[in-house]
Amino acid sequence: MLDLVASSPLARFGVLFTIFIVAVGAVYALAIWLEHRAALRRQLGQIAEEPGAVLRPASLRAQASEGAWTRLAAALEGAGIDLSDSRNERLTARLRAAGYTSPAAPRIFTLARLIGVFVLPLGYLALAFSGAEPPTFLKTYLIGAGLALLGLYLPNLYVQARADRRRDELLRGFPDCLDLLIICIESGLSIEAAIDRVGREMVLSHPLIAEMLSVATLQLRAGASREDAFRKMAEVASVDEIRSFTTLIIQSDKLGTSIATTLRVYAAEMRERRKLRAEERAHRLPVLISIPLVVCMLPVMIGVLMLPAVVRLVKSVFPMMMGG
Repeated sequence: MLDLVASSPLARFGVLFTIFIVAVGAVYALAIWLEHRAALRRQLGQIAEEPGAVLRPASLRAQASEGAWTRLAAALEGAGIDLSDSRNERLTARLRAAGYTSPAAPRIFTLARLIGVFVLPLGYLALAFSGAEPPTFLKTYLIGAGLALLGLYLPNLYVQARADRRRDELLRGFPDCLDLLIICIESGLSIEAAIDRVGREMVLSHPLIAEMLSVATLQLRAGASREDAFRKMAEVASVDEIRSFTTLIIQSDKLGTSIATTLRVYAAEMRERRKLRAEERAHRLPVLISIPLVVCMLPVMIGVLMLPAVVRLVKSVFPMMMGG
């Protein structure tokens, strides 16, 4: 093992890079621990200076959003690097659709793109110039530019994929949520109690829908009106079907119509849409199967069918054409 590390430049670079990462991690953990102790000492000093002072604990949202990436983004902005985006509202909507509801999510997203632009080309340069033969300038420039573009757009692709997956999960479980809501409302529960009950029942089967309904229930208990709570729920979900559902609930509440009848009609429509989506995916299968069929199997079949004719040409026709 030691001989391999001593003889291979790539192995030496890997060992040194691992040691560097471990050292940086240890220093970062020590810095966080020292910062925590310093914060506690400051709070104790405030209590000693002001005997009547009362410590105000941070909110749960602030504690959840306070992480390493958030502190790093705040430190960079404090150093003078602006991480705000020119289209901040659109970026916030995209991140909310992907499930990132923290106020610091747009800044962390910009920071991830900035890190990707620099880290990927620098990693390639470190690997390329650690070998015996360094690459040419043109090759280094082209690969470095490609990796920089990849680091710039890779967070966008990840957020879009996460948003699509979250949307599919919400659409897959929302018809079941409507059926449970209908059962609860027809059994005599109010819309708030029905949403609370369904949210607790769907924790294991559909956790995203359960979280969305639980947040709406907490907002209603905190004193928000039905319209505000349902509109915020639609804004967080970022799915057209859930927006239509909240609009129906708000209109039924304002007009005084039966919520159970409205939900029954909309649940039937949602089940029909889910059936149509399943049929659409089933009809796409022959087209998707034709791609590996053409790429993998068709050349082999053509080769097998044409091989006897090629052998016959090589043995008989080509010698006759050459005068043999």
